[in-house]
Amino acid sequence: MKKRFVFIISFILVVGFSTQVVAQFTPGELDEREKWEKRLQDADIVGQEQMGGSEAVTEPWVLELEIDGVKFRAIWKNPLGRVKGFLESWKWEIAAYRLDKLLGLNMVPVTVERRFQNDLGSCQLWIEDTSTLKDKEEKKQKKPSYKVFPWNRALFIQRAWDNLIFNEDRHQNQYLITEDWRMLLIDHSRSFGTSKRATSKLIYDEKYKEGPFLMKALPRTLYKNIEALTAEKIKGVVGDYLNEKEIEAVLLRRDLIVAWVEKRIEELGVDEVLY
Repeated sequence: MKKRFVFIISFILVVGFSTQVVAQFTPGELDEREKWEKRLQDADIVGQEQMGGSEAVTEPWVLELEIDGVKFRAIWKNPLGRVKGFLESWKWEIAAYRLDKLLGLNMVPVTVERRFQNDLGSCQLWIEDTSTLKDKEEKKQKKPSYKVFPWNRALFIQRAWDNLIFNEDRHQNQYLITEDWRMLLIDHSRSFGTSKRATSKLIYDEKYKEGPFLMKALPRTLYKNIEALTAEKIKGVVGDYLNEKEIEAVLLRRDLIVAWVEKRIEELGVDEVLY
C-alpha cells in the first residue's frame, strides 16, 4: 500500500496503557470512531479482493475504500447460519463492536453494517501496520521485557471479554499486535452462543482445557461495567444484532464472571484482583 495510505490508518494505533479501561485507543482516537463509522458506510468501493484458504473460513472480502480523498481498507463478511460446521453471523461482529464501546473495552476495531454486492454484512476497519500473534510466534519475535506487564494485563482483559461473549474461537490469527506490542481483537462471528455449555461455565477458568487462563487482574471500571449490564442496556446499543435469547445468555455469563471475581476477591483481597 502507498505510504500515505498507511499514514492515514496508522493514527488508529497510537495507543498506550493509562487510566482508561484498556487504553488500546487514546481519547482522541475514540472521539474519531463515529467519523470512521460514517466513512465505512459511505465511502466508495475502489477495489475488492476475496480472501480464501483454511484461515478465512467465511471467505470475507477486503475492500479498498475512498472518501474525500482518504483511502483505507476494510474487511466485509456476511455469513449467517452454519458454515463448515460452525454457527456464524455477521451480526455478531457488529454486536461485539457495540458492546465493546458500551463497556469501554476499546479493543475491537470500528465495525458497521454495509451493503456489498446487494447483500448486507459487517464492514470492519482494516488496521494497518500490525502482525498477528501467529506471525510473532512463527518469527520468534519476543516482546521487550518492559512490555510483558501491560501485555499480560491485556490478556486478562481479553479472557474476560471472551468469557462474556462466549468466543471460544480465539486463536492466534485473531490477535492483532502493533509494532510496540499493543493488542487489538478481531473476528467475533462465532460468538454469543446460547447453549447450556455457553451459559453454565466460563471458557477461561481453572479447568480450561489448555491449562488455567485466568482473569487474574481486571480494571475496576471494566469489572463494574460488566457487573452493571442489563438487558435494557445491551439492547439499547446492539439493537437487532442480538436477539432476546442471545442477550439473556450474555447476562448469564455476566453472573458467572461476577461470581468468579467475587470469590477471588474473598480469597486474595480486592487490590490483588482489581486495579
